[in-house]
Amino acid sequence: MATIFTRIIQGEIPCYKIAESERYFAFLDISPMTKGHTLVIPKVEEDYIFNLDNDTYLGLMEFTKQIAHAIESVIPCKRIGVAVMGMEVPHAHVHLIPINKESDMIISNPKLKLEPQEMAKIAESISEAYEKMK
Repeated sequence: MATIFTRIIQGEIPCYKIAESERYFAFLDISPMTKGHTLVIPKVEEDYIFNLDNDTYLGLMEFTKQIAHAIESVIPCKRIGVAVMGMEVPHAHVHLIPINKESDMIISNPKLKLEPQEMAKIAESISEAYEKMK
C-alpha cells in the first residue's frame, strides 16, 4: 500500500507544494513547528533514509539544500534547522524548519495552527523563490 507521501506525490491527497523534480518533492508540513516548515522527500518509497541508494540519497540532499535556500530567502530566520526522524511516516523525509533559536527544534513544542490561506501564501512565496534560484 502506498504511503501517505506517495499519495501526496500522486495528487491523491492535497498538499501545499513547494517544488518537484523528476526524483524529489517538497511541500509544507501541515503541522508546522514554525512558519515555512517543509518536508522534502524522494519519490521512491523507502522507509529509512540511510537505506536509500547513494545516488538517491545525495540527490535528496542536494534538492534539500536548494529548498532550504529558498525558504531562508523568504522566511525571516537565523537558520534552517534540519531533522531526519522518520518515525511518523514510513517514507524517508527531511524536515526543514526555519529557526531563530535552538528551542524552535524541540519536537514536543506545540504545533502552529495556520489558516489554509496563509499556508498557501507561504508555499507560493517559497516556490517562487525556488524557481528564481534554479
